[in-house]
Amino acid sequence: MGTVNSVTNLGRSGVYDWLIQRVSAYVLALYTLFLLGFILFTDVTYESWAGLFSTTWFRIFSLMALVAIGAHAWVGLWTVTTDYIKAMAPRFLVQAGSGAVMFVYVVWGVEILWGL
Repeated sequence: MGTVNSVTNLGRSGVYDWLIQRVSAYVLALYTLFLLGFILFTDVTYESWAGLFSTTWFRIFSLMALVAIGAHAWVGLWTVTTDYIKAMAPRFLVQAGSGAVMFVYVVWGVEILWGL
């Protein structure tokens, strides 16, 4: 049984991957708590929602959350695929497909946030 090279993981080692998971989880938790607070303590209308998303700081915060969810998902998917898909070709296909989907989601999210 061979070892899995770290070529396809996001961090350089398990410690970096663990750190990416923790930092991205905190970013996502803060983003979720903020949105929950906004929904609970604001009369949410189209105008208030559009107003929130028109501010630069919230767009940047949303972009951070978008990148965080991509990084978090990639580390998790990489870990699961390397644990459970031992054959290199199927593992590569699943990882490449997952990476492509995550890339599309991030680009799509940037387009939605910044209207590019």
